[in-house]
Amino acid sequence: MKRRNFIKNASIAGAGIAVANIISSCENKNSKVATRITNTTKIPLVIATWHVKEATAKAWEILEGGGNSLDAVEQGCMVEEANEKGQSVGKGGLPDREGNVTLDACIMNKKGDCGSVVYLQNITHAVSVARKVMEETPHVMLAGEGAKKFAISQGFQSENLLTDASKKAWEEWKVEAKYKPIINIENHDTIGMLAIDKNGDISGACSTSGLAYKMAGRVGDSPIIGSGLFVDNEIGAAVATGLGEEVVKTVGSFLVVELMRQGKSPQKACEEAIRRIVDKPDSDHKNFQVGYIAVNKQGETGSYSIHQWFSMTKYQNGMNEQIQSDYVLKES
Repeated sequence: MKRRNFIKNASIAGAGIAVANIISSCENKNSKVATRITNTTKIPLVIATWHVKEATAKAWEILEGGGNSLDAVEQGCMVEEANEKGQSVGKGGLPDREGNVTLDACIMNKKGDCGSVVYLQNITHAVSVARKVMEETPHVMLAGEGAKKFAISQGFQSENLLTDASKKAWEEWKVEAKYKPIINIENHDTIGMLAIDKNGDISGACSTSGLAYKMAGRVGDSPIIGSGLFVDNEIGAAVATGLGEEVVKTVGSFLVVELMRQGKSPQKACEEAIRRIVDKPDSDHKNFQVGYIAVNKQGETGSYSIHQWFSMTKYQNGMNEQIQSDYVLKES
């Protein structure tokens, strides 16, 4: 199932329990999931949010060829950025309420260096511009017109990112112009990718066109280091997807890594980070989705979300597989 379809269909979720990648058995579809950490994981590996097997395959190709994790996550995310049918990342992304496709992205390497672009227009590969910010400037983040000018100075080509399909969807939206995120109809998601190369070094990247039909200028969690993505090469890494405003409020990806630093497995760290959102007083979590994926230095992985239908794609030990995430809000 496509990532966009997961978001649209999860509002009619049944009682089947999603199984995360490090989760073992369940007795039946309504049973509680028993978890355990495997000790047989190997590197290299790559994980990503949602069903993005083409993207993880590209990253795995880099890793298997002896390439580094930074190149792997960049080129993996570029696959989705160029996928016009995705409507949530890069070219073909759904626009803001004024009809402009605006992109957010960030990248982080093994040394803790990072780069980010926000509200970038007319440049398909936002993740690559973010890498240029990291490597070619003294800054971490560039925004809007400044980010675009920098990208063009670095050789990126300006192009119209609004495809006919996305323009049609926007025009249909304008008829009623409803603007309230509803669970699994939020019209947004993200590719977040984490990789460990043969040297054991971790990198991560994140790219999105953000909330569809958002207010002009809106920025979510994806390009914000510590919220949408965080990498600590001594500990592990995490990346987020879902309603960015809620991830920012808990600095979610940094929280997941810090929980792993305290000794939690990637799975338990993701679960705790989701509970920090759900357990907040007056939380409206029944009406929005957030999901995390994480990996630690040993190559153990985890994923968890508020609602059903979030998934992770993992390429490890020669297997490229989509894994349904476990989630908090089980059917009562």
